[in-house]
Amino acid sequence: MKLLVVDDESDVQFLFQQKFRKEIKSGEIEIEYALNGATALRLLESFENMADLLVLTDLNMPEMNGIELLREIKTRYPELKVFIITAYGDEENFSITKSLGAADYFTKPIQFDLLKKKLS
Repeated sequence: MKLLVVDDESDVQFLFQQKFRKEIKSGEIEIEYALNGATALRLLESFENMADLLVLTDLNMPEMNGIELLREIKTRYPELKVFIITAYGDEENFSITKSLGAADYFTKPIQFDLLKKKLS
């Protein structure tokens, strides 16, 4: 499985590498990172195989926020699964992202045990 983690906080990359180190080492999971939605879209365009790809995106980011990214992904790649990760677990954002096709919604701090269950 390949994950594309989109978050403007650079420490998120270190956190995911730590929490998934066993899966990364075994080759079970490969993780790519983008600091904003625009960079994420450019990365998606470069991927040859999206069959086992999942996007995890923050909502609050510069250039292109997570809602704009979700909307663009679902327009270009409707079959692609997108999980939302946010520090703001409000009902409005939850409703908006669900209506746009988000597969799941997590609040920070991320419960990695729950995330791993959803990935399997």
